[in-house]
Amino acid sequence: MRILITAGPTREYLDDVRYLSNASSGRMGFALAEAILAAGIKLFWRAACLVDTTCWLRSPSSGNDRRSAVGLQSPVPRLRRVIATAAVCDYRPKSRFPGKLAKTGVSLELELVETADVLADLGRHKGARWIIGFALESDEYAHVNALKKLKHKNCDAIVLNRPTAIGAETNQIEVIDDAGSTVVSFAGTKLEVATQLWAWIEQSIVSRAGS
Repeated sequence: MRILITAGPTREYLDDVRYLSNASSGRMGFALAEAILAAGIKLFWRAACLVDTTCWLRSPSSGNDRRSAVGLQSPVPRLRRVIATAAVCDYRPKSRFPGKLAKTGVSLELELVETADVLADLGRHKGARWIIGFALESDEYAHVNALKKLKHKNCDAIVLNRPTAIGAETNQIEVIDDAGSTVVSFAGTKLEVATQLWAWIEQSIVSRAGS
């Protein structure tokens, strides 16, 4: 069994130097990879930076890079098991300026457009694959918003966490299944949470899917 894990932020460039991004460290995705490797499962890596200077896999990519990486540029996407922890930017500059924009002494108006929804595209071409998504939500409607994402992206389950997880060593998550119920909750270091989450995925998703 081979599994794709996406992790960390993406970058959407304004010019050749500046970009929009987010504060995701990629720690949760890398913790999941560590837990899954410890269980003897092979991974297909497509991840962004770890924190600090451990950027040894790949520098943060754009949403379009992620789309290509997960096989959506081909007519039949090839990935059959996906855990999407990546924090993909929702918006990008409408136009990318060549070179480096210089100061002109006046304000710069920036028009943003939505990026492609990579996970939703995967869900639309789901076939026999299983997909676990992540949703970071901050308000009192967090569960409802996560459930909307689960349905829109056609995931088998979605992991709800909060902004306190960004860059932190610890995490607290809820796992929401395709019936809309919180089936399990885990808290602890990200590796502890990842280990428990993978155990649940094996028992509830992998066994059901048969792979």
